[in-house]
Amino acid sequence: MTDNSEPRIRRRTVLLGTGATAAALAVGAAGAKEPTAAQNETDRTAPVAAAAVCTLTKELTEGPYYLDGALVRADLTEGKPGIPFQLALTVVDDSTCAPLNRALVELWHSDALGEYSGFVGNNGHQEPDNGTFLRGGVLTGSDGIARITTIYPGWYRGRCIHIHVKVHTNVTLTSDGSFRGGQELHTGQLFVDETITTAVARVSPYSTNTVSRTTLAQDGIYGNGGAAAGLMTVTGSATAGYTGSLTLGIDQG
Repeated sequence: MTDNSEPRIRRRTVLLGTGATAAALAVGAAGAKEPTAAQNETDRTAPVAAAAVCTLTKELTEGPYYLDGALVRADLTEGKPGIPFQLALTVVDDSTCAPLNRALVELWHSDALGEYSGFVGNNGHQEPDNGTFLRGGVLTGSDGIARITTIYPGWYRGRCIHIHVKVHTNVTLTSDGSFRGGQELHTGQLFVDETITTAVARVSPYSTNTVSRTTLAQDGIYGNGGAAAGLMTVTGSATAGYTGSLTLGIDQG
């Protein structure tokens, strides 16, 4: 089963450009002087500040693999094998670009063999299924940043590499480590440049995935290119692991 249906639009959402691209846009708009080498290095490694240029984008389908009751935790891996992936996702208000404090950023994605917890076997591989691996979320800090540790996702039939994301506000944390209530303000997907996925696909256990891989260009949901489509700024290597960042501007209306 795949989630390659047409994207559904529920409300306007903004994704701010990240990394050097957004920095260049902000500088160009302001007519500022050339940044220093130190500033350029900061632009490549840190989530974008509120001065970045906002770009409107659609929300994307939730897909068939969402489960309620995700754990509130910073590490989603549960020992699943794969290349380490450290994410820094910044949530801001789209009208003011102010960071949102205590917004819950929830992620879920497949493992290296393209299997989702709770649905193992749908991609043709058999493995233990506890219904929780590679699912969960954290609250943003006062800077609007949610930092999450996971592994680089695998692929499944009909879809490119992606990570699902929801943003909730005003949630109540529960005694069982989950959350309830609040408002769901954004549903989307995060993507990675195809050159990085090509390198990952050569490394075990990804290389043992028996399903043909769909590229970004072939995917029926990814589109419009760049940060506007959820394309993260990713650095690192298949041997040392990767870090990814993106700033999501949320319509609170």
